[in-house]
Amino acid sequence: MAGKERYAGKMELPPETEQPNVYPLTWVSETQKMEEIFKASTKEYWDPDSLPWDTFDVESYSWEERESIAYWWTILSVFDASAPPVFAEALIKCYEVHEEDPVRRCFFSVMRDEQNHEIVCGKFITKLLGHTDPLTYEPKTEIGKKCKKNAQWLYFNGGRYWTGYKKAVPKYSLAVLFSSFLMGEIASSTIFHQMANGCNEPVFQEAFRNIGKDEGRHMAICMSLMERDYPKLDLEDVPTITKQIRAGYLFLSGILFEPPEDFWDIPSDFIANQREAEEIARNAGFGIPTYDEKKENWRTAILNLKGVLDKYNIPFPAIPEVGITGEEISDIDMEDIIPVF
Repeated sequence: MAGKERYAGKMELPPETEQPNVYPLTWVSETQKMEEIFKASTKEYWDPDSLPWDTFDVESYSWEERESIAYWWTILSVFDASAPPVFAEALIKCYEVHEEDPVRRCFFSVMRDEQNHEIVCGKFITKLLGHTDPLTYEPKTEIGKKCKKNAQWLYFNGGRYWTGYKKAVPKYSLAVLFSSFLMGEIASSTIFHQMANGCNEPVFQEAFRNIGKDEGRHMAICMSLMERDYPKLDLEDVPTITKQIRAGYLFLSGILFEPPEDFWDIPSDFIANQREAEEIARNAGFGIPTYDEKKENWRTAILNLKGVLDKYNIPFPAIPEVGITGEEISDIDMEDIIPVF
């Protein structure tokens, strides 16, 4: 306590704690839906080790197939493996602004779920490559070399995003954060269910079913908070939400579609390399959606999100890549976005 001002000898009660601060703690519970979602999260929690790993014969795949399938899990890891710290930051913010108790618990459940998703990414990459990460792995095939180069660029872009996210979270209200999170949850729940149906391996199917169920629950959290907060939304937040939806499309296209080259800093052969790897994986029974299927998935997810925001008179950005018109947004930078997957 050296150097700190002492109050106990000067006053009967302590001064107010400067905010934002996690103290004083309160346990207010007003949103019943959040209580229900949290209870569901505890019942539906699953252990990655319980997946049917014994049915997965890695040796039955060629090295080209192994490296190509591992590459898809590497792409996912850029988004899903960053999610635990992303939601940890959001959880801390929930405490600092004294969100109600079930909201804090729901954000904790999301962080816990995303930790499972990260574990699954790591397990598949490790089993497929016989190595603990895709960046120090020495490829055995030409497609493996292309995948490694792509992975290096993906992780570089992800690092820029994380740096920006840490700066952005304190600037934005929770209402803005919820809309950004919802962008990822609506889209991700679609792709995971599709992947579950498109894969031959039982372990892939079960992993995607579990992850898809988690993402659907995360979407319900965001929807509940929007229903609670958007009727009284600060008008100053509206343009930011519109901008973040556009940012979400650009960022999440790295996994849900193809990374836009005017936003992602990637080499000219990146897309061609990725398409080649995806085709090899697809032919091996790993159900990556085709280009047209990805485009339609994105369009459906974005229209669903638009339907949500239209109820609150929030202008929707133009997403010309999938044929959606709206407000033109041009000044998006990787270091100023907050969407997550």
